[in-house]
Amino acid sequence: MERLDLTQLGAMLRERRGKLSLRQAAAEAGVSFSTFTRIEAGAQPDLTSFTLLCAWLGVSPGQFFMSTALREVAPIDEAIAHLASDPRLEPDAASKIAEMLRSMYDVLAKAPVQRQVVACHLRAASMLRPGVPERLNSLLGEMHSKLAARVSAGEL
Repeated sequence: MERLDLTQLGAMLRERRGKLSLRQAAAEAGVSFSTFTRIEAGAQPDLTSFTLLCAWLGVSPGQFFMSTALREVAPIDEAIAHLASDPRLEPDAASKIAEMLRSMYDVLAKAPVQRQVVACHLRAASMLRPGVPERLNSLLGEMHSKLAARVSAGEL
């Protein structure tokens, strides 16, 4: 299973944005202010926003896909890191939520199941602008080729 490395994406957006305001960076990238803010903070982007942000960063979308087996940070640790970095939470509140989340995770999480699943979220597919399907086709073709190579190599 492949996952987007949202931590890397957020870090690259912050670095590329530099001294630009969030609104200026969002306008340059062609996404809304709220979308840019959420993705920079680690939220999952929709495919159109992801493609626009990769173009703004000047990088291939494929570089953000990583195998869950290669993840260096456990999902629970990643979630807790997001809580700790949320400016709306006081450190004590973030710590209490993290403690509760870790307890629930320890009780409810199951061992990972080995299966080959590739999923693509196309929330905005019905609202694509002219020209987007061609770019989307190219992106999905590149993603397919990389995934097929990893499956052939036994990595997935």
